[in-house]
Amino acid sequence: MRLPGRLAALLASALLAGCATGAQPAGTRSDTGLSGPVTVLAAASLTEAFSTLGTRFETAHPGVAVRFSFGSSATLATQIRQGAPADVFAAANQSTMQSVTDAGLAGPSHTFATNTLQIAVPVGNPGRITGLADFADSGRKIAICAPQVPCGAAARQLFRAAGVTAVPDTLEQDVKAALQKVVLNEVDAALVYRTDVVAAAGKVDGIDVPEADRVVNDYPVCILTSSSQTKTATAFVDYVLSAEGRKVLDDAGFGPPPGG
Repeated sequence: MRLPGRLAALLASALLAGCATGAQPAGTRSDTGLSGPVTVLAAASLTEAFSTLGTRFETAHPGVAVRFSFGSSATLATQIRQGAPADVFAAANQSTMQSVTDAGLAGPSHTFATNTLQIAVPVGNPGRITGLADFADSGRKIAICAPQVPCGAAARQLFRAAGVTAVPDTLEQDVKAALQKVVLNEVDAALVYRTDVVAAAGKVDGIDVPEADRVVNDYPVCILTSSSQTKTATAFVDYVLSAEGRKVLDDAGFGPPPGG
């Protein structure tokens, strides 16, 4: 039976509209109702892993933007206590997170990763560094993190465990700054996180430290009580804690959380 021209045209339009709204390109996900930017303050050592997680989170949730500020956990914690607007905080050790919790500015925290220290040297190891004992040699140029930041606190524990009195030439305010000294061949060695050596593959070489497993940094993440985007912030933290988040962290060289 032939349909009148006007009715046929209406049916065709309806079918086309249904196809346009009902089909989605392969690999995309529908909007889950999350909106607005979410601001994440994160330890410098999380730069590469969290940047990847942020990009994937945005892809999964169209309309959401993840804004990162990476730096020393201690500096970020100070900024939070001074009223810096943010939604999520991820620190490189528990004591820094506790300083924010004690100020009543953090919700419950969750440990999502661990990290250990490793020696970074310029490619080819021109300074002939063999281990932590070389950090006590005043003839070597050495960089470590300042003691008030997590990588510096861990370094002090590691030197104590190894019975080494380090004589650094420079104390850096975060681990990426210490690593950069090696990349630029300004020092013979730096004590950084294992993940930073992984991130700088091809630019530095890594030397394992036998005592490193005795000094493990736990990485906690929380939603800040001042967050104006708690729904989106919660979704991002859940993503960090998810199996997909774990895979990204594994690939970056982070260890699993205790009991994980």
